[in-house]
Amino acid sequence: MLHLIKLSVGPKDVAQLAAIQKERLRTDPPLRAWTRMFPKRIEEVCAGGSIYWVVAGFVRVRQRILEIREEEWDDGTPCAALVLDPTLVLVEARPMKPFQGWRYLKPEEAPADVSRERPAPVGLELLPPKLRRDLAELCLI
Repeated sequence: MLHLIKLSVGPKDVAQLAAIQKERLRTDPPLRAWTRMFPKRIEEVCAGGSIYWVVAGFVRVRQRILEIREEEWDDGTPCAALVLDPTLVLVEARPMKPFQGWRYLKPEEAPADVSRERPAPVGLELLPPKLRRDLAELCLI
C-alpha cells in the first residue's frame, strides 16, 4: 500500500474542502480529484492507499483512493482522475511547505488519524479567542 499527498489549492479549511467536494459529488459523480501526472505505482496506491490533503499549510485530512483512471481536461489533454471515497478522515495536523503536483507518501510516514477515543480538551473556552486561534493554527488544539 502507498499513499499520495497533494495540496488542496483554494480551500482555507477542511470545512470548505468538504463543501466543495460535496457539491462536486452532487453535480458530477463519482467524486474525483484530477492531476496532470499519472502515478506509476497505481496498483500500490489503489490497494488501500489514501490521498492526504494539505490545507492552508498543514496536512489535515485524508481520503481513500478507490481508483485511478485516465480522463481528459476540457482542452482534451489527458490527466489522471483519482476517484475518491467521499469520507474525509481527520489526521493529526502536520505543517507542510508548498510543492507542486503530488508526492508518494509511505504508510509509516503518514500522519495518524485523529482518534475518536481521545478525550475532548477541557477549559479551552476560557482562553482568549486570539490565543485559541493561534494554538489551532499551530495544530496544538
